[in-house]
Amino acid sequence: MNLEALQTKIGAYQANMLATLEELVKRESPSTEKAAADAYAEALAARFDDLGAETSLFFNETNGAQLKVMIGAPEGEGKKPGLLLCHYDTVWPLGTISQMPFRIEGDMAYGPGVYDMKASHVMVEYALRAIAELDLLLPRPIEILFTSDEEVGSLTSRELIEERALQAEYVLVLEPPTAEGALKTARKGVGGFRLQVKGRASHAGSQPELGISAINELAHQILAIQGLADLEKGTTVNTGVVKGGTRSNVIAARAEAQIDVRAWTPQEAERIEEAMKMLQPKTPGAELLVEGGFKRPPLVRTEAVAGLFQRVKQVGVQLGLDLEEGSTGGGSDGNFTAALGVATLDGMGAMGDGAHADHEHILLPDLPVRTGLLAAALLSL
Repeated sequence: MNLEALQTKIGAYQANMLATLEELVKRESPSTEKAAADAYAEALAARFDDLGAETSLFFNETNGAQLKVMIGAPEGEGKKPGLLLCHYDTVWPLGTISQMPFRIEGDMAYGPGVYDMKASHVMVEYALRAIAELDLLLPRPIEILFTSDEEVGSLTSRELIEERALQAEYVLVLEPPTAEGALKTARKGVGGFRLQVKGRASHAGSQPELGISAINELAHQILAIQGLADLEKGTTVNTGVVKGGTRSNVIAARAEAQIDVRAWTPQEAERIEEAMKMLQPKTPGAELLVEGGFKRPPLVRTEAVAGLFQRVKQVGVQLGLDLEEGSTGGGSDGNFTAALGVATLDGMGAMGDGAHADHEHILLPDLPVRTGLLAAALLSL
């Protein structure tokens, strides 16, 4: 493999990569806007059709279509494919581009979804374009999934992700690396719970003894739930939304809380789930209903995960990169694939900052560097 020619070819794409990035950022694709998301998936499919890839769109009733792209490898016929995971949905409402336009300031490109994660779409396209134009041979087929609902829990894409991962040799997740540029070999599992409390209403002034305050009961439960956290093990519990009552002079008959939980290990996730199921009322007559659980299992740094990182790290050495590994409390679709036992490496996307924030941006000088790393990894794994 001629890595110097590969890097030169990708470096020469810089202007085209930037133009493609601007086009994709301007084509908004919020998780909750099905028509816009479908249109984005179709536009992305057309770009990969031009590369000679085999593309398939999987439409559903609630979210945008899932896009599967397949690049064959005649030399690797019969081998399991490598799987790349990208999502194309963003957290930004339709119309954000008019208030937060794509722009370049110095070495940074700004815009809604540019960092999380449309720069990754550009990286995948131009990594494969360079490989094709240099007539380099992939050692195995490459499959890419561009999914439409990662930001809202991957409810319509999880089944497809897991199905394809079980057929793959490895999974590379094109989420951004850490702020320092480290690839991600561990992520916390993500849980979400809803606790509803039923009490009994009465007049707070004249007949308080007849009431059962759902709010008071919820307060007791919140303190108990917060006690489930174990910071030494990295298990966090946050009651982020609380609702209840109707008027200040009415003892509340209803109250509820929404709780976010994060854990590094399956054992901690299971402990929290069991504890939530076992919650009991503190107030006589009050009733509890607990819903939810862990939506994403932890991405644990297994031997398979660590081994894949070491292989990509060696690719980086050949490119003059000193890659480190890191972890994060946020979840990704890589959590699903790693939990299946498939070697998974996250953080293969572009460097930048400001995911879900007004200052969302990528670092332009790094874009061809990470694209080169991705291309070299595909040629090596």
